[in-house]
Amino acid sequence: MSKKVNQFPDELKYKIVLEYTETSMSQKELIYKYGFRVNSSITNRMRKFGLNYPTEERLKIVYQMSKEDSKPQQKRELEQKIKILEKDLENEKLRIKALNTMIDIAEKELKISIRKKSGAKQ
Repeated sequence: MSKKVNQFPDELKYKIVLEYTETSMSQKELIYKYGFRVNSSITNRMRKFGLNYPTEERLKIVYQMSKEDSKPQQKRELEQKIKILEKDLENEKLRIKALNTMIDIAEKELKISIRKKSGAKQ
């Protein structure tokens, strides 16, 4: 009785190894997904193709990206609008500071009062 050997083409093996290194899927999940029989298959293929295990930083990035993708489109659009508005607010604060500095310099050099005095009658 011969054993049934599950042969995968090299292209598919490479695709599976890339999927392991570029996603948050574990080796067990990929083994189940593609029907491998040996746990060390992915590790062996990584050595064969010269690929390394994903770093902690890479895993964090992939995890963040997967979380971002799971957000609804409307929520992502709102977050983007919030970022734009926060940036605009910061720019306006800088603009006001620049205008106040310009008025202070003009008042000092020209020795005239530019700002309206509070409580002054019109």
